[in-house]
Amino acid sequence: MKHLPADQRPREKLLARGAAALADAELLALLLRTGYKGRGVVALAGDVLGHCGGWSGLLNVAPAGLKGVKGLGPAKRAEMLAVMEMARRALAQQMQAAPVFDSPQGVKDYLGLHLGGRPHEIFCVLFLDAQHRLLRLEEMFHGTLTQTSVYPREVVKRALALNAGAVVLAHNHPSGVAEPSRADEFLTQTLRAALQLVDVRVLDHLVVGQGQVVSMAERGLI
Repeated sequence: MKHLPADQRPREKLLARGAAALADAELLALLLRTGYKGRGVVALAGDVLGHCGGWSGLLNVAPAGLKGVKGLGPAKRAEMLAVMEMARRALAQQMQAAPVFDSPQGVKDYLGLHLGGRPHEIFCVLFLDAQHRLLRLEEMFHGTLTQTSVYPREVVKRALALNAGAVVLAHNHPSGVAEPSRADEFLTQTLRAALQLVDVRVLDHLVVGQGQVVSMAERGLI
């Protein structure tokens, strides 16, 4: 990047104008630091984002998913995966310290980081204590690209084991469309009825798509 004017280099640009002033590839270039012969670091960053399908895909990419990008050695891959995990843990820590619905957008951001861009459908449960603080996020069931088999008995067992007072349900739509389906509505009501038997409330069911998280509670579906 030495060929660029000083005020156009990502690091100097960030320090002078703030992170929001950087394009996506410029922001990632700061983490990558160097490119390779014939390919500058900003171009390499663009390659990474293109390979992963943007930020959502990058934040949820598996370690093996980065091996196909030329110029990403083990050190760069490890640093990127570490930063992604730090973002997830920071959001989880916030939800452990205060009721989750003190910051509903934080819950959506956390689940977007955890589920957005995943290639298969995953059904998660956020188990909450009596004050609605996060106890644990667990991936309960994994499915195909189109469906997941969810067993209410297993969700009830985990809620009891963790002494949960409430839960937030969540799953992703690998298609990228976050609209709840009729099957999602039926599953929500089935789980709600099962959990009511052990005095555990279902507060919401969030559907994660590509860059969007839809709350079924906000839609009046719970």
